[in-house]
Amino acid sequence: MDNGTEDAVAAVAASYKGFDPAAYLQYNYTPPRADFERKDSIVPWKLGCLHRALAEGDVSGEVLVDIGSGPTLWQTMSGCEVFNKVLLTEYLEVNRQELRRWLQDTGDCSLDWSPYLQHVCKLEGRDLSEWTEKAARMRRVITDVLHVDVHNPQPVAADALPKDGADCLVSSFCLESVSPTLATFTRALGHIRKLLRPKGHLLLIGALGESYYLAGPGAKIPVVPLTEAEVCTSLKESGFTLIRLEVYVLPSDMRVGVDDVTGVFFAKAQNE
Repeated sequence: MDNGTEDAVAAVAASYKGFDPAAYLQYNYTPPRADFERKDSIVPWKLGCLHRALAEGDVSGEVLVDIGSGPTLWQTMSGCEVFNKVLLTEYLEVNRQELRRWLQDTGDCSLDWSPYLQHVCKLEGRDLSEWTEKAARMRRVITDVLHVDVHNPQPVAADALPKDGADCLVSSFCLESVSPTLATFTRALGHIRKLLRPKGHLLLIGALGESYYLAGPGAKIPVVPLTEAEVCTSLKESGFTLIRLEVYVLPSDMRVGVDDVTGVFFAKAQNE
């Protein structure tokens, strides 16, 4: 990494100092963006993408790693039924603390995840009352919350994963939100690919056309604006084979002023 790129990456990292997990969750994970009665709400769409990708039967193994979890848990709610070991990874300690509070069931989390768990139970054809069983399984199979830095060629500690790598990676709204340029986004994809076993899968969710988002009062995070074509090219250049790309376009009432995102992509890809 040259000095200019290092400085740009450091500038993005500095913008995260004001990240407020409670505010971020309020902005993005409450109605209208998380309205489980609406088919066009963004959160149900994301949960549906992950459920379908894992229900197809080609994604399997023992270890799932979530790259850049933030303060959220929704992205592993389907995966916890497929994999017996799930690792959460996050750059910010304040977010790792938020995740640990839920895992330890301390009762003082910033968001009630039970509607999310109920919705995923519904997707799986289970009774909504089984959300407590799903929560218990998540707390059992999520074995650690690790530090991650996707700009480091070794994003997580070398001894954190099996020798051959994880069987599956999931990552949501992470890489584009910590990368100052398309080139650094692509390079970060290459870094996390090293964590994945040969022929392992990547389930990637990210923003399209976004230049910033708010992560708390006064915390404006720069984002590299991506197009569908750029996502596809970056995956290929990083050593992934794209299986499927889906795109969600935000309805006008989902544009609530906390970012300038125009759409969201879901990519299912496989390591070469």
